Amino acid sequence: MTYQHTLKTTIAAGLVGTLLASVSSISWANDAAATPPLAMRKIMQDLGLHMQTITDGISRGDWTLVANVAPLVADHPAPPLGEKMRIMGFVGTNMTKFKAHDGETHEQAQAVGKAAKAKDGPGVILAFQKLQTSCYNCHSEFRKPFVAHFYGRPDAVQ
Repeated sequence: MTYQHTLKTTIAAGLVGTLLASVSSISWANDAAATPPLAMRKIMQDLGLHMQTITDGISRGDWTLVANVAPLVADHPAPPLGEKMRIMGFVGTNMTKFKAHDGETHEQAQAVGKAAKAKDGPGVILAFQKLQTSCYNCHSEFRKPFVAHFYGRPDAVQ
């Protein structure tokens, strides 16, 4: 696979990630009318924006931008303690999986930053692909039930 083909694949994947983030934002925005938002919503929205910025940086080969933004994903803030306790109560016995997804996201975002600092385009692309996959895996497992539980929206976008 050539670097250019890999770059096109990553850009396409980034656009899919951007679409998912946009749909997520719309879904979260629609839920806001019913229930006061959790801090987790803002954290997720910010992560979506950071992922879009990384996609933009990759598409332009702006490794400095990517290296500067990747830590914002890797070291994203946690919700306040009370909210964290509510989330833990909801996640219950799946807490190990939930934390594993977060750990994978942290690890892959660090790998994106490290590769970007080294100006290793293919390495950035591979790490970003893994980062997007870790986000997708968590969202596909937890987003719909999370939104249904905390916002009373069983029809929320997955």
